[in-house]
Amino acid sequence: MVYCKDDDRRRTYPNEKFDFLGYTFRPRRSKNRFGKYFINFSPAVSDKAVKAIRAEIRSWNLHLRSDKSIEDLSRMFNQIIRGWLQYYGRFYRSALYPPMRQLDRSLARWAERKYKKLRGHLRRATHWVARISRRDPKLWAHWQMGERRGSMAGAV
Repeated sequence: MVYCKDDDRRRTYPNEKFDFLGYTFRPRRSKNRFGKYFINFSPAVSDKAVKAIRAEIRSWNLHLRSDKSIEDLSRMFNQIIRGWLQYYGRFYRSALYPPMRQLDRSLARWAERKYKKLRGHLRRATHWVARISRRDPKLWAHWQMGERRGSMAGAV
């Protein structure tokens, strides 16, 4: 039994969230059409699904594919990324920002190994990826998401 907590019920309960089909349903902050915030019981990508997405990205070993161009990598993996965005991004899309930032960090590590001028300079490689994302936002599916392109928050 799960308790669907909202604005009217302020007490805490042992079960206030549950996972179903890759989504976690729990109380989240939402905005109504008048711009006022309220607590709503809504779905977002589950922690277990995010962990699986991150594991999948790691399994691609992008940093070892320095023989490929960024366009080749995009063609290889864009379909999978687009599927994640369409399925898990249906509700509360911003919950997908952290795993997509990890993908950008993997691309930065790839660029660091591919180009001599970036070798040993992860921060410079990160900025290089950010410039590419601003110049060609349609190259990777996750660059078309709602997050500010090129901000690379959390990456060093």
